[in-house]
Amino acid sequence: MVAELHVELVAADRQVWSGRASRVVARTVSGEIGIMPGHQPLLAVLQSGPVTVRTTGESGEGTVVAAVHGGFISYTDGKLSLLAEIAELSDEIDVDRAQRALDQARSDADASAERRADVRLRAAAAAGR
Repeated sequence: MVAELHVELVAADRQVWSGRASRVVARTVSGEIGIMPGHQPLLAVLQSGPVTVRTTGESGEGTVVAAVHGGFISYTDGKLSLLAEIAELSDEIDVDRAQRALDQARSDADASAERRADVRLRAAAAAGR
């Protein structure tokens, strides 16, 4: 039997994704972190960036990528919780719209909006979109 994590990715307004995984990679304010089964208990502040989940289950291995903007990551006893202010799965991202938002944010010199649009585009690219 393969060791697994139970992962919950929750945004302020909804549950984004839930399932089993062998590994999760996320960006915290201290840097990028990888969580695997048996990791030491953890509580950290999430930084905006893509979160990559290597899924396991009956249908085999796969990958889920989400754009996450702020929040917390917590791991204990085989359960990993990502509690984000905003999160969206890569397949929910409209790449053209995100590119337009990035261009607009750059022309407006809006660093916060530019960061959000950039994270969305990186999450879509990481998922091969």
